[in-house]
Amino acid sequence: MARWLFKTEPGDYSWEEFVADGETDWDGVRNYQAARNMRAMRKGDLAFFYRSVKKPALVGVMRVTGEAFPDPDDPRFVRVLVVPVRALPREVPLAEIKADPRLADLALVRQARLSVMPVSDAHWRILCEKAGLDPL
Repeated sequence: MARWLFKTEPGDYSWEEFVADGETDWDGVRNYQAARNMRAMRKGDLAFFYRSVKKPALVGVMRVTGEAFPDPDDPRFVRVLVVPVRALPREVPLAEIKADPRLADLALVRQARLSVMPVSDAHWRILCEKAGLDPL
C-alpha cells in the first residue's frame, strides 16, 4: 500500500466539509506531476489531508476508494475517490515538519507547490508519531 499527501486550501475545501460529505472525488488538480501521482494511487491507499495557506498543517487521514478516472472538466487530468478515515489527534504544523531533519527530503518540504505527493513509509511513521496516531 502506498501513502500520499493531498493539499487543499481551507477556502476551497476544508476537513470539516470533507467529513460532512463523507466521500469526494478529489478534483481541481492541474499539475502534471500531481496528476501522475494520482494515476499511481490504488484503492485502499492512505493519505494525509493537508491544510495549506492559513495555519498550514496535517489535519487528517483519508483513504483512496476509487482509482483515477478522467476529470470531466479537463480530460488531460484525473480525479480519485477518497473518504475521511479520521482527524489527527494533534495537527502537525508545517513549521514543525520543516524543523525535523528526518523530513528534509519529504516532498512537502522539497516541492512546496506540489498539491498531491507520495509519502514514504518512514516519513509516514514519523508524521503519525508527531500527530499522536499509531501508524495505520
